[in-house]
Amino acid sequence: MTVQEIMALLKKDVRMVDIRFTDMLGAWQHSVVPAAEFPEDVFKDGVAFDGSSIQGWKSIDSSDMLIIPDPNTAFLDPFTELPTIVISCDVFDPITGAPYDRSPRYIAQKALAYLKSTGIADECFVGPELEFFIFDNVQYQVAPQSTFYALDANEAGWNTRRYEDGKNTGYKVEAKAGYYPVSPNDALYNLRAEMAVTLEKSGISVECHHHEVAVAQHEIDIKFRPLLEQADNVLKYKYIVRNVALKHGKSVTFMPKPLFGDNGSGMHTHMSLWKAGKPLFAGSAYAGLSETALYYIGGVLKHAKAVAAFSNPSLNSYRRLVPGFEAPVNLAYSARNRSASIRIPMNSKNPKAKRVEVRFPDTTANPYLSFTALLLAGLDGVLNKIDPGAAMDKNLYDLDPIELANVPQMPGSLDEALHALENDHAFLLKGDTFTEDFINAWINLKVDGEIKPSRLLPSPFEFQKYYGY
Repeated sequence: MTVQEIMALLKKDVRMVDIRFTDMLGAWQHSVVPAAEFPEDVFKDGVAFDGSSIQGWKSIDSSDMLIIPDPNTAFLDPFTELPTIVISCDVFDPITGAPYDRSPRYIAQKALAYLKSTGIADECFVGPELEFFIFDNVQYQVAPQSTFYALDANEAGWNTRRYEDGKNTGYKVEAKAGYYPVSPNDALYNLRAEMAVTLEKSGISVECHHHEVAVAQHEIDIKFRPLLEQADNVLKYKYIVRNVALKHGKSVTFMPKPLFGDNGSGMHTHMSLWKAGKPLFAGSAYAGLSETALYYIGGVLKHAKAVAAFSNPSLNSYRRLVPGFEAPVNLAYSARNRSASIRIPMNSKNPKAKRVEVRFPDTTANPYLSFTALLLAGLDGVLNKIDPGAAMDKNLYDLDPIELANVPQMPGSLDEALHALENDHAFLLKGDTFTEDFINAWINLKVDGEIKPSRLLPSPFEFQKYYGY
């Protein structure tokens, strides 16, 4: 919307303005202003807030910050009782007037400015595949004397014996058997359809939706968009999917690996570079790629372990990225082959559809940071003509151990990914996109908030293995 369109809505039916910004970890934060108290000059002067209350941001002695709404992001909230318009904001320092360097959205904006400055391209299109789980009951606790979680889904195969209103009709989904049956086994078609329609009404184009491989696992695919817009869309997507589910008494999680012994969720990220309205990844090289695209792949493969600190930023990410299972841990590329960490989809001969699919990211990622890190890694490959090596067109899960030993792999833990980021981040500093300050703050946030506590925490598995010793 334009500023004028927004102000016109505020004079009619809209009662509240929900202004939102993104913290370092990728969660939306918000404040709500009554429409009558939201003058047009807010789009220029901003709204003050306390930055010291946001993880990894300002200290209490310099906590004042500003958020300035971006009218291009506005949409009507489909869940509020009072008509409410939601607007994403950029974050500024009120003293200097400069954008805040630790704002993820600003980092993505700087990456796009750097892309244009290289002369290679003027736009990066991104198409993420977000997978998620829908549960009917979620319980968990971390306490000194009790650590547990318990999940349940009505569709799950472990529920074939329970009574449901005095009977059980069957039609359950067993582990690894969810891809992709029709109703009645796919019992949540109507819920996903409502999610898809709500996404479309909120400005996100949906390509398809379906049940995924795991019990209670689902996917709604959205159309590719420019990088910044798509990062905005991912936050909107998560908000909408969670709230539609909650309206029906269900719970959505974007954790990569909530279930033991079943598939995990990823966020396969399709990317392509364009210049002056023309795609740059189509050509006559391997799988119909251009030389630019191959160099882009080379850069992503070279820096993948450091990129993982942003694309796979949670402890739970590495419950999914485990060698020996169907996970994209092998740093290789291939046409069609889904066992490689980078795939070149072959479902269209249209040059505009030519893209690379990076398969290792997951949905715990902050989309601004994950998409940006992947873009900068790819650009480093193009600028330095990094050869990705030969494609791997065989099933990497069935490789001979000696041959597999020559294929680099993704980090095995968040700790390992953060160490890789410490040792390999010069490519992220190009164009002043990421800063040393941000990278250090990110590493500290992850180490202090996740890695250190996890080292102190006994798990139920340890009780199972060692309690009787």
